[in-house]
Amino acid sequence: MAGSTPFRKRRSRQPELTSGPAEDVTRQESAADSAPDAMADANVERGRTASLAAAVGRGAKRSGRGARAGLTAVADRIIANAPRIPVRDLATLRGQFPGLGPEELADKLVAGAANGTSTVGAGVGAAAMLPVPPAMPAELAAEIVGVAAVEFKLIAELHEVYGLRAPGTVRQRATAYLGAWAQERGIDVTSPMTLNAALGGQLRRELRQQVLKRTFRNLPNLAPFMIGATVGAVMNRRDTKKLAEKVRKDLRGKQVRWDELQPASPPEPDGR
Repeated sequence: MAGSTPFRKRRSRQPELTSGPAEDVTRQESAADSAPDAMADANVERGRTASLAAAVGRGAKRSGRGARAGLTAVADRIIANAPRIPVRDLATLRGQFPGLGPEELADKLVAGAANGTSTVGAGVGAAAMLPVPPAMPAELAAEIVGVAAVEFKLIAELHEVYGLRAPGTVRQRATAYLGAWAQERGIDVTSPMTLNAALGGQLRRELRQQVLKRTFRNLPNLAPFMIGATVGAVMNRRDTKKLAEKVRKDLRGKQVRWDELQPASPPEPDGR
């Protein structure tokens, strides 16, 4: 019909039915009852979040203490092993490599040590061919201790070649050479301060720093599928040669000619 309102529009204009005052009161009461539950849920969630954050914080502290304890354990193992590592004196070295001068003899020692640390790196890398996460710290520690033994022997024998043997007992010499390994430089046998500093807590701190640096440097050695073996061999060979060059550079400036050396005396007893 013209001018009339369509049926749908007439229905939309009709006021909506309400449920009355009683139902409105019921809705308000249910909303009021649910408010404390919502607040309680929010408090519980905040409590869980705070507990998780606290747990993470405690875990970080424990992991930090565990890492420090691990570095200390590796450093202590290196210190304990050092006096037991056999070091050839100059007479023995000249007998094993006759006809060589100091530089040629030092080159032989560096080449042998580089091959040794390369073998250690390749062995640890091969052991990590199928890496097991719990075993990785042990593999890294074993590599660091093994490389430290080879490089310690190299540093001690380089001091023999350049006529700069550290004074004192076997243990004191070992401690001095460990300081040289940690600092990546030759020792100054004419300076008592250099030797005395190695006997205190400074050596342990320097060893922990060196162990930490070697740990991060050796992480690629744990790559699987024999990649770690190749990387470990190459990196250890390179690092040993770099260390030897630094030590030799220091020792050349203070080198004592072989014909000016006093006859070698037997090691002093440790007094234990």
